Amino acid sequence: MAEIIRVFPKRTSHTPTDAFAFPRGKDHWSDPPMGMLRPPPADVAEVHISCTFTWQIEEAKRLARVWALYYPVVRVGGPAFNSPAEDFVPGRYLRHGHTFTTRGCNSDCPWCLVPEREGGLRLIEDFCGGNKINDNNLLQAPASHRRAVFAMLRQQKRAAVFAGGLSASLITDEIAEELRSLRIEQLFLAADTESALRPLERALKLLAPLGRQKLRCYALLGFSGESFAKAEARLLRIWELGAMPFGILYQPKMLKRIEYGSDWRELQKTWTRPAAMKAHMKEMGVSDAKS
Repeated sequence: MAEIIRVFPKRTSHTPTDAFAFPRGKDHWSDPPMGMLRPPPADVAEVHISCTFTWQIEEAKRLARVWALYYPVVRVGGPAFNSPAEDFVPGRYLRHGHTFTTRGCNSDCPWCLVPEREGGLRLIEDFCGGNKINDNNLLQAPASHRRAVFAMLRQQKRAAVFAGGLSASLITDEIAEELRSLRIEQLFLAADTESALRPLERALKLLAPLGRQKLRCYALLGFSGESFAKAEARLLRIWELGAMPFGILYQPKMLKRIEYGSDWRELQKTWTRPAAMKAHMKEMGVSDAKS
């Protein structure tokens, strides 16, 4: 059976690693390999250039041109091109273990592209098994769907990772009890604004038995002119509440990227790496009692 070559402008921890995946990384190139290292055209149905970020679009187009020198059918798509989120195929664009049980989101956060690209929340009734849930807003789904997802997770060999994030404002006592009953490796919440800290605080109190090591929190930095001092204060507050922040520098929807200074880049670097965070807090004399 002919395979689909998948080409990625940049390698991430989620990128597939099979022989037909070509991500750009430290020791990998997303350009076509030379000679015998290149899959024979007879073994290849199509080449898909998968592009996640808008600032990678020009590179994705270049990759499409060079792969088209060797294969007749080359398609360019992915989130950066607003490709429709259709049936999820495990292992194709994300490593095995990743899955989606819903698509879209009913919220309308001004920095988020999900509603524009995927529309409102819709359920995937026959979702694939996997321990890493990438849903954008799983807790907006009905309780029956949520419980079906949790039942699936209990059957997995590996502990659950809620990588897409769970909305802190939707975590009730009942949901927290259900989550505490699961084997969890990491659970991501979010506090992208100052106003999001109050629902985060309540959610973290309910989930405190999981411990800081398992409780992560996405934190968008620099949106809408946010100052460096306010961004840093929010990250520190997330830590104080019992979660480990994951800082993300805001980039606009347009192609042109914001070029952040070294202070912002260092802030993000510190607040995405657990070891760096712990060292930083130790230097500040702050306790890590909730770990």
